[in-house]
Order: sequence, then C-alpha cells, then structure tokens
Amino acid sequence: MAKQQGSTKERSRVFTNYPKHYKVLFHNDDFTPMDFVVMLLVDVFYKSSSEAKRLMLQVHEEGVAVVGIYSYDMAVSMVSRATTISRDEGFPLRITYEPE
Repeated sequence: MAKQQGSTKERSRVFTNYPKHYKVLFHNDDFTPMDFVVMLLVDVFYKSSSEAKRLMLQVHEEGVAVVGIYSYDMAVSMVSRATTISRDEGFPLRITYEPE
C-alpha cells in the first residue's frame, strides 16, 4: 500500500480597509453674509434650500456646523472650491475638514 501524503490547507484572512471619511465644517465669522453661506451650501455642497438654511443657522448660533461627511478627495475638493469662491467675493469664511 502506498502512503498517502497529508495535505494541509492554509487559511488566509483578507482585511479590507475602507477609506476614511472626513467631516466638512463651516465656522462662524462676523463678516460673511448668511445668504452667501446658504448659496455655498446649495451650489457647492448640493444641499436643499431648507437644509442649507438650517445649517447656516446652526453655524451662526453654535459657531460651527458639520455640513457633510465625504471621502478625503471629495472633502478636499469641496473645501477648496468653497474657500476659493469665498475669497473671490472678499469673505473670510473658514471651512475645514477633519477625520470622522
């Protein structure tokens, strides 16, 4: 009789790292008009008019508001675009992003 060689099975684990998400924050200042903030939220961040007004009031009353959670690339792109528009209009609106 021939000897049967044992076979061993290796198990490997596959770990999937999902991309981090980033919060985009609007910070209150005393110079940027509320209507301008609403316009940015609608045009750049694709918020509805009512959602944009709610977020603008939250920024005004609490000093800061999370306006969305995005992938890194989207967060950087949206913050850059909104900041450029703000500076072009002469407003010092501060918009930042941070890991969720």
